[in-house]
Amino acid sequence: MSKKESFIKGTLILAGAALLVRLLGLFQRVPLEHVFGDTGNASYGLANNVYLMLLTIASAGIPSTLSKMVSERYALNKPEEARRVYKAALMFGAVSGVLITVFLYLIAPYYATNIAKVPEASAAIRAIAPALLLFPTIAMMRGYFQGRGNMTASGISQIMEQILRVITAIGLAFVMYGMGYSDKWLAAGASFGSVFGSIGAFGVMVYYAMKLRKEDERKLPPLESGTTGADIPYKRIYLDIFKLSIPIVLTSLTVSAVNFIDGSIVKTLLINHIGEAAAEQALAFLTSRAQMVAGIPPILAIALSTSLIPVISAAFVKKDEAHLRSQVTLAMRVSILSGLPLVLVLGTTAYSVNGLLFKSLDGYGIVGFLTFMTIFQITMMTSNSILLGVGKPYLSMVNVMVGIVVKLVASYALAPVWGIYGIITATGLCFLVITLLNLWTMKKIVPFSLMGNRWVGFLLTVVVLGGAGYGLNQAGIQMVSIMPARVAFFLTCCIVGLAVVALYPVMLVLLRVVRKDELPGYPAPLRKLLSPLMRLQRSGQAGSSK
Repeated sequence: MSKKESFIKGTLILAGAALLVRLLGLFQRVPLEHVFGDTGNASYGLANNVYLMLLTIASAGIPSTLSKMVSERYALNKPEEARRVYKAALMFGAVSGVLITVFLYLIAPYYATNIAKVPEASAAIRAIAPALLLFPTIAMMRGYFQGRGNMTASGISQIMEQILRVITAIGLAFVMYGMGYSDKWLAAGASFGSVFGSIGAFGVMVYYAMKLRKEDERKLPPLESGTTGADIPYKRIYLDIFKLSIPIVLTSLTVSAVNFIDGSIVKTLLINHIGEAAAEQALAFLTSRAQMVAGIPPILAIALSTSLIPVISAAFVKKDEAHLRSQVTLAMRVSILSGLPLVLVLGTTAYSVNGLLFKSLDGYGIVGFLTFMTIFQITMMTSNSILLGVGKPYLSMVNVMVGIVVKLVASYALAPVWGIYGIITATGLCFLVITLLNLWTMKKIVPFSLMGNRWVGFLLTVVVLGGAGYGLNQAGIQMVSIMPARVAFFLTCCIVGLAVVALYPVMLVLLRVVRKDELPGYPAPLRKLLSPLMRLQRSGQAGSSK
């Protein structure tokens, strides 16, 4: 297997694991949402947002940096240096896990009461804190295995983590519900499921570590005192790691930080305008429903576009401007074109999705509006990855910091006017500003065109399919008068999904948003989907191929 094929296989493994993890997370949140009241949903959502942000700080960036450092050393036939780097990373993971767990446990009451204004969330935040003991170490192990070219260990550990988390979270919540516990303790019980998930993930990584160690003992010489590279000072290793990882951490933090900000300010900004109960309900809808559904569209889009990043990095290193321009353009287009169908389907069927998955129809507007905003999240994440690929992580970091400032200012400015929708608008503005700054930065590195003269065809596709999705949804929900509501909502979602998925590639080809001559550069799944449709373009278009 070639290096390129190996990378593509690894990318598909991680993308498949990420998709399965997201689906399992969806499966988890649906029954929990039915068990919790507004307080429980708000508490559970807050606990997860705080946890994910601190987990990102403790581990994001360092695994990818570690992967790079390890792979480089093995490529240079310096396994002893790679193992020294790995040991240093494991020590950092263990120490940071303890520190961040203690910090979260101690700060939970203050944050829940004085910042988020949901005192009941303190128990859920404290219950999820022990999961942080192991996850930084797990992240280091995943980075090392990826550096060794083993993506399977990371993928299986993610799946195991989510399976155990789902089973224990739902199980504990339902057992405690049957025992008559309040929302506060139900959310805490469900949050504690993350601890079991971390134990399962750690167990998988330890198994693969032992397996790899046995293989290394057969192939590699044991480390000896004084061996070159084996005595590299830890200070030097940590300086190298942090120099590379800090901008990646801050860039990776964007979505988690935005969700954390929303959880922290929604009730504070809305309570004086709509009252405490309504503000808490809006927070519950945002954290337990909207953020979950809106997290689905970026998965495939980011996986497909990220598979092009190594090609972009190689073209940048070789100073091949023509190839770099084409690949940057392709990565951005692939992310937009592959993410848009899910955004349109989930956005236009928000009413039906809400009725199908959750216990009430309330809050469907919040779900739909946030889902539409994810198109900017997709472009932001892809452009961030491209800047990392061309060695400009600090520029990406600065753009993210500007976007976060925009998010805060816009939230405080728009919440008094538009309520929760103003806060969601601020989220969209944050992602859009970061995207525009990233595009401006990228164009200074290599001139490229995002859509060129295809904007009319692209926007027409969005309008037509968005209108069709909305119309079909409005027609479909009328079926509630002749059949059970959830059956009607399920059929409506299926009809809209099939219609959009069927018409979308046809319109892209007919309107020449996607063209035959550029098809070889697309990822294989998109090539297979679009190739048969190119006959429509040949017969229906005789014009220029710009």
